[in-house]
Amino acid sequence: MATSNANGIRSSHLRRAFVAGALTVCALALPAAPAMAVGSEGSSSGSAGGSSVIPLPISSPAGLIALSAATTQTGKPYLWGGTGPNAWDCSGLTQWAFRQAGIRLPRVSQDQAWAGTPIPFAAMAPGDIVTFRPENDHVGIYAGFGQVFNAYGAGVPIGLTPLSELPPINQIRRF
Repeated sequence: MATSNANGIRSSHLRRAFVAGALTVCALALPAAPAMAVGSEGSSSGSAGGSSVIPLPISSPAGLIALSAATTQTGKPYLWGGTGPNAWDCSGLTQWAFRQAGIRLPRVSQDQAWAGTPIPFAAMAPGDIVTFRPENDHVGIYAGFGQVFNAYGAGVPIGLTPLSELPPINQIRRF
């Protein structure tokens, strides 16, 4: 539903610009994605005993698609246990967003924290799932520039939250 006030128009333009930017990055990253894949097998380099794969801060196509899908839910309300389409909780939003990219995630953040490939903080990239606190009781999708797209809590609409305003990161996962 479109709003006619200045804030609604501004929000709509910002959302469109963010989605367009995410899709542009996705389109640019897709041709190089196979070469940049974390943990790809069949590499001819490395020693006979194997070598460690060092994750790079390069977004996965699935993560960018999920982030783009999630941003379409900007401004909707938080609802504990919410799985959309009118209201979301944190893990319901990430599960739905990644489903749009063809990735099936578990329903709750505690299980989402152990899915996918673990990524160190220094390699975090837009589209990675981030869980918080040792309990992994909150999850969002890293959007870049120190921002997480998430369903934060009651009274806070779905949207971006600075990492500096979130609890300590516990897990980062890439798909």
